[in-house]
Amino acid sequence: MKGEPTRVLVVEDHQVVAEGLAALINDQEDMKVIGHAGSVAESIVRASELEPDLVLVDFRLTDGTGADAAAAIRQLRPDAKLIFLTREDSDAARFAALEVGASAFIHKSRAAQDVVDAIRKVAAGGTLFTPRSIAQLLNSRREVEAQLERLTAREKEVLRLMAEGTSSRVIASQLGISYTTVRTHIRSLGSKLGVHSKLEAIVKARELALVE
Repeated sequence: MKGEPTRVLVVEDHQVVAEGLAALINDQEDMKVIGHAGSVAESIVRASELEPDLVLVDFRLTDGTGADAAAAIRQLRPDAKLIFLTREDSDAARFAALEVGASAFIHKSRAAQDVVDAIRKVAAGGTLFTPRSIAQLLNSRREVEAQLERLTAREKEVLRLMAEGTSSRVIASQLGISYTTVRTHIRSLGSKLGVHSKLEAIVKARELALVE
């Protein structure tokens, strides 16, 4: 005798993507979409109303992150399974997903069948996080924390502004310091983190979660 289908809540702020996921999931006999939310706030309301078995959540939402949504949903539905389906591809996002108890983190470029297989596996109590991937994320997190500890508060501000494309002279003006002092901070960032260009600043600031 077949059991009840897995009840899925889709948390996705792009309507077309949400509709595509619903069509994919509803085409399976053992799962069905019971609702859709496009924001963190709406996801909390919908999870409370609909009591999903599994939540499929994007990482970037209009009013926060999927991790914010997942943490709130877990308060309401501790037994609900979580899968992140996103274009986000950073270790910081993966670690955030792991921290809130997600069972899988899937890039949106993956095939539709991979998404279905993940839902099926997670609904049955499985996970796509392997011990090795968890260890790698923990090591990456420790490295990030060590790098952040080496930076002063001012260096973090300069790096964030560099990553946003702000020129050294504008950084000086915004922070109320001299241009020479900004250049000194940039040299320090170069020696501590290997940041010597705008592109490197963007990459490093994202790794350290100083910018989104």
